Amino acid sequence: MSSIVLSAMLVVANVMGAGMIVPQVARLNRLKTTEGISAAWIGVGLAMNLWWVGYGLANGLWGIIPVSVVAFALYLVMAAQFVALNGLGSLRSCARGAALLGLLPVPALVLSGWPTAGLVVGLCYAIQFAPAALAAVRSDQLEGVSPVTWVMAGTEAAIWLVYGFHQGDAALIIGGGGGLAMSCLILVRLTRHVAARRAVTPADELVLAR
Repeated sequence: MSSIVLSAMLVVANVMGAGMIVPQVARLNRLKTTEGISAAWIGVGLAMNLWWVGYGLANGLWGIIPVSVVAFALYLVMAAQFVALNGLGSLRSCARGAALLGLLPVPALVLSGWPTAGLVVGLCYAIQFAPAALAAVRSDQLEGVSPVTWVMAGTEAAIWLVYGFHQGDAALIIGGGGGLAMSCLILVRLTRHVAARRAVTPADELVLAR
């Protein structure tokens, strides 16, 4: 793969990764509803992006640092939106999500250094979107979820997957593959949700309203 193509991929991945949260932030601001959105996902996103900054600095993978810094800032904005809409109590789920996956790489880092910790970070990133996917699968109210966010997330994950193969980096391969799978799951759920709503006739809506 030529250096030009590789550089272009990194640019696109950074734009997608940094920008994927923007549609969700805008949707929350516009609709004032968190239906279908997982607070735990926000907490996991905060923790994982900090880990990617550390991993990038430790291994000279400068391409993943800008997107991780910007994404961390945008997850903070979403956390503030959650608090504004649902109260301080919503931070508990956010904190649990951050602690659940955010602490997993610590033993690997202490015992074996960044090579092993990077694999754990990649695995955690692979399941980073699991709370969001679980919330989307469980809920019938998905109005708060932005499909554009998950199209961008899937695109970013696919690029990191390819980049990981090119660099021979297992952490990026695991993370990119898992992120792509979770993003696709959420998009399939959103597509089915929209199709089901379109299938409801005005008469059905009147019955349901009763």
